[in-house]
Amino acid sequence: MPVATSQPATLTRQDRCDRCGAQAFVRATLPGDGLSLLFCGHHFRAHELALVAAGAEILDERHRLHEQVSTPEA
Repeated sequence: MPVATSQPATLTRQDRCDRCGAQAFVRATLPGDGLSLLFCGHHFRAHELALVAAGAEILDERHRLHEQVSTPEA
């Protein structure tokens, strides 16, 4: 699966899934027009085969789903 290299490597908490608005962990960049779509893990799984078949470059950061988020102590 190709990995996007022309865009920043890390998605942030501000990047949201284009389908449901949850935090995005995958960016799919379509060939030709360079349109980028952002997906949560669930919606990427639902569309993964079609995106790969279309030749999309995939930046997959789903490994970050279970990272512990540090919060400031009160």
